[in-house]
Amino acid sequence: PIVIIADPDMLRQVMVKEFNKFPNRMVSEGTTKPMSDSLVMLKGEQWKRVRSILTPTFSAAKMKEMVPLINTATETLLRNLKSHAESGNSFNIHKCFGCFTMDVIASVAFGTQVDSQNNPDDPFVHHASKFFAFTFFKPLMIFFMAFPFLLQPLAGLLPNKSRDEMNSFFIQCIQKMIKQRDDLPPEQRRRDFLQLMLDVRASSKYLMMTEDEIVGQSFIFLLAGYETSSNTLAFACYLLALHPEFQKKLQEEVDEFFSRHETADYSNVQELKYLEMVICETLRLYPPAFRVARDVDQDTVVNGQLLPKGSSLEIPAGYLHYNPEHWTEPEKFIPERFTPEAKASRHPFVYLPFGAGPRSCVGMRLAQLEIKMALLHIFRRFDMMACEDTEVPLELKSQTTLGPKNGILVKITKRENFEDF
Repeated sequence: PIVIIADPDMLRQVMVKEFNKFPNRMVSEGTTKPMSDSLVMLKGEQWKRVRSILTPTFSAAKMKEMVPLINTATETLLRNLKSHAESGNSFNIHKCFGCFTMDVIASVAFGTQVDSQNNPDDPFVHHASKFFAFTFFKPLMIFFMAFPFLLQPLAGLLPNKSRDEMNSFFIQCIQKMIKQRDDLPPEQRRRDFLQLMLDVRASSKYLMMTEDEIVGQSFIFLLAGYETSSNTLAFACYLLALHPEFQKKLQEEVDEFFSRHETADYSNVQELKYLEMVICETLRLYPPAFRVARDVDQDTVVNGQLLPKGSSLEIPAGYLHYNPEHWTEPEKFIPERFTPEAKASRHPFVYLPFGAGPRSCVGMRLAQLEIKMALLHIFRRFDMMACEDTEVPLELKSQTTLGPKNGILVKITKRENFEDF
């Protein structure tokens, strides 16, 4: 049986306080490598070990090391947006962000410099695009309730030959990188997520990570980080294009920020409180994982309700985010819902864009950093406008994560006061 829980107090019990009774996500059998070795698929003690190794790789100190990698991809993105601004035509900004997040993931997780924005024939881009072309439109995915959906095993969805070919491409790609890294002196090794995992591998005999597990985590990075971040960036731009008053307020904050700082880094972007509110409200309106699921490992009573062993819990983030009991005029874009005062007055479990508790999204810090960096630089340089091609309201697709069905068409122009570009 499937039990749907939308009561915030029960959610706190299930996701945090009594987590040990619901530690696993709903997983179907038949998962193949490298997916089967990824954090999303692991259960019990193996999950605990890999999670405890991965968590420090997403610490604030480690995020600082990722900034140069994100900046490189951002520079390419800005060059491409500049050419759209100069053309004066409307364009699909969702596609631009897909290329940008692909570049970030290839760089951060696979240790590979690609420019998918300008070089779609790169073998990494080719295989990754092929992979997503298979999974994007599978209605079967609707029934898979992991976080996010596309992380569910793809067994049965992909033709075996294609699946095996793609799996082996990514496995070989990462194995090759591991060998190259091991042959380099430590000071020459590139600082990225792959290297952080390799450093851990060597540092502790109790928390060893196998090569299969390292490959699995890099693979999940591609899946978990690609659609979710590119969709959120596109949705944020869509909302700001439709609400020029909020866009202006954000640009004032961005201009003030750059009057004090020469460059943006992990520490100082935390000062951008209005940008944070815009991103939070975007994730409320368009949560990437609009449903999250857990297995019930033992008969448990939560707030007087029996949850029988063997059943599955479904947590409908999308429903919570639009519930008028918690949000006034829930369909409206109002970034001020996320001021410190407004947040303090609300139950924390009515807003779950990254899940909650020990099984929440391990890459949340990286996703937020990547999204902040991109939006900060975009709105420093450009104004974004809705135009006759902009779809209002947006048609959404929800086979995997929540995304725009037909892309997001906008126009951009260079801001008058921005020169050095």
